Order: sequence, then C-alpha cells, then structure tokens
Amino acid sequence: MTYTIQNAIDGKLVDSQSDRTQPVFNPATGEVIGTLPLSPVSEVEAAVASAKAAFPAWHATPPLKRARVMFKFLELLNANADKLARELSREHGKTHDDALGEVQRGLEVVEFACGIPQLLKGEFSRNVGPGIDSYGDRQALGVVAGITPFNFPAMVPMWMYPIAIACGNTFVLKPSERDPSAPMFAWELLQEAGLPPGVMNIVHGDKTCVDALLDHKDVKAISFVGSTPIAEYVYARGTAAGKRVQALGGAKNHMIVMPDADMDQAADALMGAGFGSAGERCMAISVAVPIGAETGEKLVNALKPKVEALKVGPSTDPDAEMGPVITAEAKQRISGLIDSGVAQGADLVVDGRGLELQGYEDGYFLGGTLFDKVEPEMDIYKTEIFGPVLSVLSPQTYDSAVDLINDHEYGNGTAIFTRDGDAARDFADRIEVGMVGINVPIPVPVAYHSFGGWKRSAFGDHAIYGPEGVRFYTRLKTVTQRWPDGIAKGASFSFPS
Repeated sequence: MTYTIQNAIDGKLVDSQSDRTQPVFNPATGEVIGTLPLSPVSEVEAAVASAKAAFPAWHATPPLKRARVMFKFLELLNANADKLARELSREHGKTHDDALGEVQRGLEVVEFACGIPQLLKGEFSRNVGPGIDSYGDRQALGVVAGITPFNFPAMVPMWMYPIAIACGNTFVLKPSERDPSAPMFAWELLQEAGLPPGVMNIVHGDKTCVDALLDHKDVKAISFVGSTPIAEYVYARGTAAGKRVQALGGAKNHMIVMPDADMDQAADALMGAGFGSAGERCMAISVAVPIGAETGEKLVNALKPKVEALKVGPSTDPDAEMGPVITAEAKQRISGLIDSGVAQGADLVVDGRGLELQGYEDGYFLGGTLFDKVEPEMDIYKTEIFGPVLSVLSPQTYDSAVDLINDHEYGNGTAIFTRDGDAARDFADRIEVGMVGINVPIPVPVAYHSFGGWKRSAFGDHAIYGPEGVRFYTRLKTVTQRWPDGIAKGASFSFPS
C-alpha cells in the first residue's frame, strides 16, 4: 500500500494540486512506497504568505513563551524518537540505530533552542554620553526558508527551524524529495506542541520550488545543505535577490593516522566514519592518510578483514551495520567510480560491487569497498563519492599529508589519530578545514557550538546552528537614547562624540 505526501501550510495538511509527481522508494527493496507532489510556484507562494501573515504575532510573542513551545516539542520528540527513526529508515535505508542517532543529534539543537531567552539577551551601556544610554537588540528577520538533503532528513531540518522559530522568525521548509516523511512527522509534533498556524510550513517539490523560494521578495534568508554545485547556485541566486544565505556543500574528509597511533583503534574509527550510513554523510571519512608505507601497510591489514566482515542489510535487521544507498542511480554512480579507481591503477583491496542479499535482490545495496595506493589525480580521490568507499594514501611525511589536505578544494571535516600532543596541536593550527577531530573521527560539533566547513564546503559568512545560527536568523539593532531633561538647548553641527 502506498501513501501520498501532503504539504503543510497554515497549520493544516493540504493536498498539492500539482499534476507532476515523483515516486518515493524503499531503498532496501526498490519498491515504490509513496508518491510525492512536485508543488507549483503557487503553493510556495501560499506557504510564504502564511508565514508572512503569522510573523507579526509570533515575533511579538515573548521569547520565554516561544521557548515553552520548544520545550513541549522536545518532550514530544523524546517520546516519539523511535517512531521518527522508523519513518526515516523506511525511506532512507539507514539502520535503525543510525537513525536514532540522527534523531538525537537533531533533538539536541531543539534543546539548545529552548535557551532562546538567554541567547537573545542584548548588551546595554549606561552613560555612553551625558545622560545617554545605548543598547543592542537582536531582532528576527521575518520569513526564512530551509532546503535540506536526503542524507539526514530529520536532523538537518532541525539544524534550522528550531533556532529560526525560537528567534521569532516564521519558516518554510523544502525537504528532500527522496525521504519526505520524517520532517512531516516532526511538523505534526510541532503542531501538537502548540506552534501557531503559519509559523512552520512545508512545501515539497524540485528545482521549481527552490527557485521560487530563492526569488521570493518576502523570504529574507535561506539555509541550504547539499552538494557543492547546488550550494554555490543557491548562494549566488539567493544573494543576488538580496537574501542572507548560508549554503553548506560537499566534502572530502581525510583522517591522518600517525605511526604512533593504535592501529586497531584507528581502523575501528575509520569503519564507523567511512561506512556508517553507507558513507552518505558530509562528515564521512572517505580518505585515510597513514604516514609512511609501513604505517599504511599496518592500517590496510587492520582494515581489510573488518571491511570484508561488514554486515550489510535492511534497516529492519537489528544486526545490520550498514544499509543500502539512497537510489538505484546512486548505486550506479558509486559503482562507476569504483570502476574508475581500478582503471586508473588504485589497488582494490575489498570490492563492494555485486553484493546481493537474499530477498532484497532489487535493493540498492553495495558492500564496503577499500582502495589502497590511491593517488591525488585519481577520480576516486578528487570526487565526493558519497558512498561506502574508503581510499588509502600513504605519504611519506606528516608535512606532505597536511599539504595534501590543504590543497583539496573541500574543507569540511578532518581528523588525526596520534598519541603525540605536539603533532595534534600543530595539526589543529595548520589545517585549512572548518571542523577538526583529534582522535575523534567525525568531529560534528555539539549543538551549542556551530557546524561549518571552509573553502568550497560552505558559502556564506555564518555556520549553522549554535551561536552562529542565532546570529544568522537575527539582525542587530543598536538604540542610543536620551530623555528630555538631559538635552542641552541649541543645535549642534559637529559629529557626535
């Protein structure tokens, strides 16, 4: 039995009137399980109009009352985390434990948003001049929008709308077409938490919807997470329309393994970071960089049996460590890149192509793939594969490894595994990457810090969530005030001091 995804506009679920639709698949079986409308511009305009109408009253709502809605939403998320994870896994394919982890990391941003009364406190200076006081106030922007990817259909939207809404904005979300049910489930919990109609709206669609949001005069800011080419497009078109834009793009994350590192610990870290969620993470480690041939040999020897033993299965299998990739097209693209790695001379240590699971022959499954002796000019090194493929390069020196990472066009995340504090400190200082792990393979910042890459991994001046999220979704107003008793008679024509 299939289902039809609805839009959420002005506090109600509504059927799209579009004559264009797209199937929603179960990646484990290849079966069509739902139908997604590709909404027309008119439905984007209806969502924005609803958000615009809701903004004055919501912005005027005291931050403490807005926080109470977030507290209730948090309570409901905790109570329904398992259900939300199952909705997510059904359409994405990631294992249930992985989906629960995603929900938890999104939930932590909601926890952060519950502190909005403290986060919006301004600055006050008394007597900046005779009888003159000055204060700064951070005020909401108005209608803001989010465009989110398939790989984290619950978490990434929660990186955006809880903070935006808590700051007093109203929100329009355009989720991924691949797995739309998780954000819809969260929207229903928001309504149950008491969010007024129009404060949070969801419109499903494709580039038509994206362009409508980027061009709409009433949308003041856009948050985006996805591939680098689309991030660059969103940033260019959004800023050309006068909007504030944060656009997070792709990655090629390296992990240096120093000769003094514990090889088993490093290998275990690479297994989770490289193959968790089938490698479909912008913070996945896709390149291991052991220093020297001897370290490289030890690391590959430690990795090979682990990759071969990787348990692949559907999200309904409690023993599965990795699920399918998102679509048949993604499976084909990843397989093609593995082909290119072989053709260009990399050493294919473990081949994940051709994996078939009994009962799931039509699913989009790949096994873990491990390459050794990869070179920087190879496609598998340069390209963000976004699949379960780990490449190993073994430069002779630490300095050449640092240069390798700094020379790459992406700068999202990186890590070093070592017992040497000097090397770790030098790495953190010199590396040109936005998020750094020291003996931590996936250094995604906690909710009260902020997430953001460098170079072509991010466009715009603000990172996402945390303190940077509050700054992105508000603008500063500075008020200088004086009352009549302190005002001297007569006009002054000099610059005020």
